[in-house]
Amino acid sequence: QVQLVESGGGLVQAGGSLRLSCAASGRSSRSYAMGWFRQAPGEEREFVAAISWNIGRTVYEDSVKGRFTISRDNAKNTVYLQMNSLKPEDTAVYYCVADLVISREKDKYEYWGQGTQVTVSS
Repeated sequence: QVQLVESGGGLVQAGGSLRLSCAASGRSSRSYAMGWFRQAPGEEREFVAAISWNIGRTVYEDSVKGRFTISRDNAKNTVYLQMNSLKPEDTAVYYCVADLVISREKDKYEYWGQGTQVTVSS
């Protein structure tokens, strides 16, 4: 089992920045790819970004490329999502995910955090 706990969400004005953190714990959690999905009200849950556990390979959803950066600190078993130039359409609940293989597909991730709310005002 892997437990994921997100933090860092909040309210920010358009153009501002936030950094989300996700701390992982549990057996072999350091060997897992980790990432972020988000879900806005009335919308499907969508992929945001992911990072592999070993070489730090990253993948991003097109709308966040150049604005969001995913990184991880394996010593702390933590993944981060630095979000810059935030837009109102980034408003959503952001979920941390983990599994053995990096993927853009939500069905490929077994472990999910509880989510943290990000609200961007215009």
